Amino acid sequence: MASPSREHLQEMVRGVGLRQVRLVSGTIIFAYLISHFLNHALGNISTEALATGVHYHTMFWRFLPVTILFYGACLVHTALGIYALYQRREFRWKAIEPLQLVLGLSIPMLIIFHIVGVRLGYSLYGHQKLYPQEFYNFFIASPNRLWQTLAVMVIAWVHGCIGLYFWLRLRPFFTRAAPWLLAAAVLIPTLAMLGIYQGGRAMISDYDDPDWRKQELSVEKLGTAAQGNMLERITGGLTFGYLGLLGFVVIARGARALLERRGGMIALSYGNGRTVRVPKGLSVLEASLRNNVPHASVCGGRARCSTCRIRIIGDAASLPEPSPREAFVLHRVGSDDPSIRLACQLRPNSDLSFFQLFLPHTMSADGHAGNPTRIGQERYLVSMFVDMRGSTQLAEKRLPFDTVFIVNRFLGAVSQAVLESGGRPNQFIGDGMLALFGLATGRQRACRQALRAAALIAAHVDELNQFLSHDLREPIRFGIGIHGGEVIVGDIGYRDHMVFTALGDAVNVAARLQDMTKSLACEAVVSDEVRVTAGLADDALPAQEVAIRGRDEPMTVRVVKQTRVLSTLVSDERAAAA
Repeated sequence: MASPSREHLQEMVRGVGLRQVRLVSGTIIFAYLISHFLNHALGNISTEALATGVHYHTMFWRFLPVTILFYGACLVHTALGIYALYQRREFRWKAIEPLQLVLGLSIPMLIIFHIVGVRLGYSLYGHQKLYPQEFYNFFIASPNRLWQTLAVMVIAWVHGCIGLYFWLRLRPFFTRAAPWLLAAAVLIPTLAMLGIYQGGRAMISDYDDPDWRKQELSVEKLGTAAQGNMLERITGGLTFGYLGLLGFVVIARGARALLERRGGMIALSYGNGRTVRVPKGLSVLEASLRNNVPHASVCGGRARCSTCRIRIIGDAASLPEPSPREAFVLHRVGSDDPSIRLACQLRPNSDLSFFQLFLPHTMSADGHAGNPTRIGQERYLVSMFVDMRGSTQLAEKRLPFDTVFIVNRFLGAVSQAVLESGGRPNQFIGDGMLALFGLATGRQRACRQALRAAALIAAHVDELNQFLSHDLREPIRFGIGIHGGEVIVGDIGYRDHMVFTALGDAVNVAARLQDMTKSLACEAVVSDEVRVTAGLADDALPAQEVAIRGRDEPMTVRVVKQTRVLSTLVSDERAAAA
């Protein structure tokens, strides 16, 4: 047990890259934004609600471990943003990406005054600047700070939402969740800014009260003029320092470009007769973008997918070793061939010839937006293979058109059963069919739908046999194999001949189980994975250990002599659950 756990941990570590660190740190910062904005929104209720909210807000975020985690995330995220400004050579993946980078880099410059005035003022001088003091600064003492605060709120929120979009857009649930996420993305900052406005109005009315001014605008809370001047100088110094750092990075980018050109150019040949010359140091994907060569990249060059894969022509031994992230992605998709590389990660130092493994017109960076289920994505599905028995003998004794008529009636009966159960007929192979369950449901429901479909197939084929009894010497028989697991779903094919289907070990196993129905003399073979996930009892169906072609270890399956019994089992389980 220890060895697999260690291997799993090593695989997780290999999958961690700069993007994962950026994602975690950004998520922490965005959680703070949500907390802060919801606190601002309490201003729409009353100033008392604001005071109560900020009490719990500061109590949580000033808890020492949380404070260390939050400010560490801020420093790491800012550093990674500055590094991205230096590291990125091309920004033409999508216009939204440079916008996200610009917004992210502008946040520290705009928020420094608030951090210094509130947090540093508290740490150095013990200032207790809460909502009354901040509203006084925004609406009376320094109105320009109000607009700066509102601007940084919008910029930080938009930057975070763009990051969440890039993270979640490839997730299977994103299409269903998108309207709710959009509503939250609009409502939360709007209510926060309205809360600031309402709180400011309440403060202005309280400002006429001398007792209020004496209590809320005291030296203990706002500090002395000398302390204020010191905080202003610190703010100015940090702002100019940050701008200087950005300027240094821009100069470093220019110096790198000159050095790369002096270091020489390399030729990239695309295997279709096209060759481009680029400076050393560019990734293959960046070279394609710079020279307007179509190149597939669903994730936009973030090493989150493998659609930019290329196959090296010739010797690949001289290429740079794959980074841990690239090695993780290639291993995940089963590409252990050293000649297969990710174009977004490979930075060749010499001339290179290759060809792309995915057609750019079917795997574009924005292809997911139009149809999120059409690009390759990994998800859990239940695969069902159904095959008609004896179709060869049937064809030998009938006219071709008669045979086609009977086969079509059989496939129609099977398809109707699949659709009635909530599945999707996917591929028709001769007199057999592949059906998929779970494209729009969870694992348990998909497994139960597949079992119910198997039972309905038996009922529909019985009706078909009765209808064709005058023309059939023997009733139509069938075999069914059902297995569930992680598969890749997407469009497979060429140009206008694309079909949506599933690929993976789980599909292959379902086909093997369907073949076993012949030797086991049964109507269906169901993997134990489907039985467990569906919630059926262990003794509901007889178990058997079988050897699966292509697998080293035997597999536990459930043999179903008559698929009609599955309907009773699924109904009984549903009643028990109720």
